[in-house]
Amino acid sequence: MPLAKIRKSGNSTVLVITPEVVKERNLKIGETVEYQISKKGNLKKLLGRGKHLKIDAQKVKDELRNEWYF
Repeated sequence: MPLAKIRKSGNSTVLVITPEVVKERNLKIGETVEYQISKKGNLKKLLGRGKHLKIDAQKVKDELRNEWYF
């Protein structure tokens, strides 16, 4: 599914479609099109902030550094 950006133009909100999609679909300025909108996924929202994992970040970094050295 192609992505598009929502922008402000004066008092209006516009949906910016990439030139590749315009060419691929043979769209013309002023045409009326049908569209479906869904927000792009947010991994933090989907997975949470990880606070429930109770991991000490510094401890994890130290353990990883120990593995880097021979």
